[in-house]
This record gives sequence, structure tokens and C-alpha cells, in this order.
Amino acid sequence: MIESSPDSRSAAGAVRFGAAAVRAAAFFAFWLMIGGNDLLGLPVGLATAVAASFVSLRLMPPGRAKIRPLSLLALTARFARQSVISGLEVAWRAFDPRLPLNPGFIAYPLRIAPGGGRSAFCAFSSLLPGTLPTGTDAGDALLVHCLDVSRPVSADLAAEESLFMRALGYD
Repeated sequence: MIESSPDSRSAAGAVRFGAAAVRAAAFFAFWLMIGGNDLLGLPVGLATAVAASFVSLRLMPPGRAKIRPLSLLALTARFARQSVISGLEVAWRAFDPRLPLNPGFIAYPLRIAPGGGRSAFCAFSSLLPGTLPTGTDAGDALLVHCLDVSRPVSADLAAEESLFMRALGYD
């Protein structure tokens, strides 16, 4: 039987406590955004945030991801730029029937290992107009439905994935 040292247990406890505090604060902030700052609702919001934090730690224990603020800012800026450009292109295609649509699927080989990080990236990439991740193929590549497969969708996804991995410390 392998026993862990008191130092490793206290370090793991500190990481878990830190993760719980960050999650509880985030859940409470979310509660405030939804419910406002009604004084009667604050105790309920606090209790809900603590409960949600406890459940989230059970379902998704703290991992190795470390958020890098500058990389997250770069990812956010690229996402905003891509969203505006892609959204305008989708709207243009919707209102101008002469613009060609070439819908179909592409297979994008993901570098992020299966798990929470990959799921988060798929959810993130689904927010970009004109593309929709639909699952993986037999080779574990991400299948993405596109409005125009002649566009550089794989290159865009590679850039998004690199920024995503850097922002969350997966590289």
C-alpha cells in the first residue's frame, strides 16, 4: 500500500481549496449577474455557489490547466475578430443568393487529449459562425460542418486550438 506524505496531502488540499474558492466566487458572480444584488437573495446565491462548487469539484476535479491571462486575452481578441468577420460573411451569404455555398464536413485532427479541455474547445469553437463541431470520426478527428469547405477552416481551427491550449496552459 502506497501512502502519501503529509506534505503532498497538504499541497493537494491547498490546490483543492484554491479551486473550490475560485469556483465558488465564479458561481456567486454568475448568480449576481442573473439575480442582481437583491439582499434577500444573497444568502441563497451564496449557498447555491458553495453547493455548485462542491458538485463541480466532484464531477471535474482540479486539473493541470493553468489560465494564462495574456494568452486568454489574445484568444478573446481573436475570437471576437473571427466572430465579427464570420458573422458578416454568413449574413452576406444569407442575403445574397449569388454567393456560393459549398457546405460539407471537414475532419480536423485535434491535439487536445479527450476530456474536459477537448470538450471546452469544441464548445468554444461551436460559437464561431459558419462552423459547427459535430463529433469525432473513427480516427478521433473532430468532424466540423462548414458552410463553405473551400475556406481555410482547418487552418483557422489550428490557430484557435493553439491559442486555446496556450491560454489554458495545455502546451
